[in-house]
Amino acid sequence: MLFGKHVNKFYLKYGVFFLLGIGALIVVDIYQLEIPEYIGNIIDALNDDPDVNSEIVINTLADVGPVILEILWIALFIVVGRFAWRIFIFGTSRRIDFDLRNKMFAHAEKLSQSYYGKKKTGGLMALFTNDLNAIRMAFGPGMLMLFDVIILGTLAFYKMYQLDPFITYMAAIPLFLIAVLATYISKITRKKFKERQKAFENLSDFTQENFYGISVVKAFVNEIREIRAFAKVNKYNQEKNEAFIRVSTILHVSVELFINVVRVIMLGLGALLVMNTIGTNATFSVGNLTTYIGYFGSLIWPMLAVGRLINMRAQAKASLDRISEFLDEPIEIHDDRDVVNVDEIKGKITFNNLSFAYPGTDALVLKNIDLVIEQGQTVGIIGRTGSGKTTMVDLLLRLYNLRTNELLLDDHDVMKLPIKTIRDSIGYVPQDNFIFTDYIKNNISFAQDDVDIDLVTEMAKYSDVHENIIDFPSQYDTMVGERGVTLSGGQKQRISIARALLKKPNILIMDDSFSAVDTKTEESVIKNLKKLRKGQTTIIIAHRVSTIKDADQIVYLEDGEVYAKGTHEELLESCKLYHDLVLRQQLESELEEEE
Repeated sequence: MLFGKHVNKFYLKYGVFFLLGIGALIVVDIYQLEIPEYIGNIIDALNDDPDVNSEIVINTLADVGPVILEILWIALFIVVGRFAWRIFIFGTSRRIDFDLRNKMFAHAEKLSQSYYGKKKTGGLMALFTNDLNAIRMAFGPGMLMLFDVIILGTLAFYKMYQLDPFITYMAAIPLFLIAVLATYISKITRKKFKERQKAFENLSDFTQENFYGISVVKAFVNEIREIRAFAKVNKYNQEKNEAFIRVSTILHVSVELFINVVRVIMLGLGALLVMNTIGTNATFSVGNLTTYIGYFGSLIWPMLAVGRLINMRAQAKASLDRISEFLDEPIEIHDDRDVVNVDEIKGKITFNNLSFAYPGTDALVLKNIDLVIEQGQTVGIIGRTGSGKTTMVDLLLRLYNLRTNELLLDDHDVMKLPIKTIRDSIGYVPQDNFIFTDYIKNNISFAQDDVDIDLVTEMAKYSDVHENIIDFPSQYDTMVGERGVTLSGGQKQRISIARALLKKPNILIMDDSFSAVDTKTEESVIKNLKKLRKGQTTIIIAHRVSTIKDADQIVYLEDGEVYAKGTHEELLESCKLYHDLVLRQQLESELEEEE
């Protein structure tokens, strides 16, 4: 059995199913041990030895029928019982797997950006696959083996003892050695399994990263180098698997060796007992020896199961430790105890002397940001790469914690507002334009539970992507590839814009959302935004001045500070860096036109 704070509740939740399964298992084990007794009695009856009292009398062929019928009834009970415990025990293990996976995914959704910055996707996927499977096996086959070892093993051993204590005592010595050996090897098995899981995690990380970056690998003609690198990671994975298998094999082979030793002891001593040359049991017959061997045959499975059970539990415990570490990861971003409930966030944003460093570092990314964005304004944010533009909008989405009153929405401290309320009020077009492997219509209507195709089409027109979509054979029912690989960069950006617009947010954040589109398309989308979002707050992060030149306010960031702010005309006169940027981009545009 497997215990831990994240799985203990399942024993209560599914206790009835486990009890029914164990009950069916007990019935099967009891009836299973009846068969060797029947066989032994039949053999004694056929031998017709006057010194042996058989419970079965077989004088004619007609006497065989009732005995066979009784055995068939027993076999039927065993079949039904085995079906029952599979349903109750194995079925329950699947339910536990389902519940635990849901719990893990729900927890994963609440973890912060900083956590995912430290962890790789392949490692997390290993938790949801291999590790969960190890726990399921502990609750399914593991639970079965445990009670089979206890129930069937005890009953078989007891019946063997009743037939002849002397042979049973002699057979018990190797069984004790099995228990000692298994306990020692289980500690090694657990360590090897953890190493195997870590190797699989590394292999998953490497493979996934290469699949995502396959176009870069091909562009740089580095296939051979990546194949060699993969072979190295794969070799390490192979070595750890082989080390784990070696330890497991030693355990299994040792158990089988001891079983054969016990079988030889039994046959030798049993034969001597039948010949009445040892012991005090003068009535030990051939039928008794056959029954005894049958009981031992039933005991073989529990003996083999001991090794498998210890191995399985060691794996499950190692996996539970990894999953517990994941589930115990604290949720850093959560609602404040003294939350301020508001009906709606209208769109006023205040940065109040805000300074920010990413968790785990002391280097300030933003320094003393003082900025007020009034409701309904369109604000452009521009600056060099790494100046802190994206960080500003990440803080608006409450992806990180801040000090009190550093960032206000509608004059409310963002740390006091419910996270759901904040994010419901914001439409976000991220820099990487993540597209799900789904239909285009579902990607655009991501903010809604049901697809309103008319609304989807309308927002696609506003983002100037409708014409591209209807050119596809399946139009809005087109299935896009993983991470939008079948779409161009500009199409992905505009579908992301349509997705944010469909949400109809009071605050729209566009993080470098026009970098992959031409200036004509950019002008069209911005014109549509002005018409659609009148009276609503819009923040546009850009590298091209043409994207934000008509904004109500432009903020120029430099090294995490507000270097200058004002309208396009004001910054041309007051900010040399902005003026130089405008001239440089104008020159680049003229050169492109000449070409």
